[in-house]
Amino acid sequence: MERTRPQISAIVVCLNEEDNIRACLESVSWCDEVVVVDARSTDRTREIVREFTDRIFVRDWPGYREQKQFALDQARLEWVLNLDADERVSPELHAEIQRELADGAPGVDGFYVPRLVHYLGRWWYRGGWYPDYRLRLFRRRKATWGGVNPHEKVLVRGRTRRLSGSLLHFTYADVSQHLLTVNRLTDISAVETLKRGAVKRRRLLVGPAWRFFRSLVIDRGVLEGWPGLFVAATAGFYVFLKYAKALELSETRSA
Repeated sequence: MERTRPQISAIVVCLNEEDNIRACLESVSWCDEVVVVDARSTDRTREIVREFTDRIFVRDWPGYREQKQFALDQARLEWVLNLDADERVSPELHAEIQRELADGAPGVDGFYVPRLVHYLGRWWYRGGWYPDYRLRLFRRRKATWGGVNPHEKVLVRGRTRRLSGSLLHFTYADVSQHLLTVNRLTDISAVETLKRGAVKRRRLLVGPAWRFFRSLVIDRGVLEGWPGLFVAATAGFYVFLKYAKALELSETRSA
């Protein structure tokens, strides 16, 4: 007797993603359930989502980790596939998931997938952006969200494996959006960094310099030309800004 593939819930959290959400949901239209948690978008995001699912929940944004945990709590099926609104499941990844789960994936509780970034008109295999494995497919009852905002991660109790099909990440629209995102995320990172203890001033120099060197040289971002230089510089600047903001907060609180 042929075994039926276990059912999959796709979960997505979003805020003002009208430019991305359609392609995202189209890429998971084969899933048995789609759950979307919207943080009170003011654009057409919810209107588009309703074309794909009635499992849409609207609530304030409490933080990345908390919002994704809420989305996970709404899922009802055995397996969960987690996506961000600017991500898409490639045909290769879709086919691989179907093969891996065809027999129920006995003994496996989660799958890491490589994330392939599209930015500045190219796919990024260098600069430290690939394969960037993320745990995105997992058994619902074995998972919970952890990590530190804004770098939340799912924690799975059990055995995990890696897949080879890519999750496509259509990240920043342009350089300006990239820099705006860096500024926004380092606000969150600075607070979380300070929670873990005092920030040493030498990190303002050592951390950014190492991150820049690793992206440009070790991860061969230099082979991408000026975009590789920009990505490396921005990676270093992210680290610098995170520690600078943490120091600013520390001095403000002690004043």
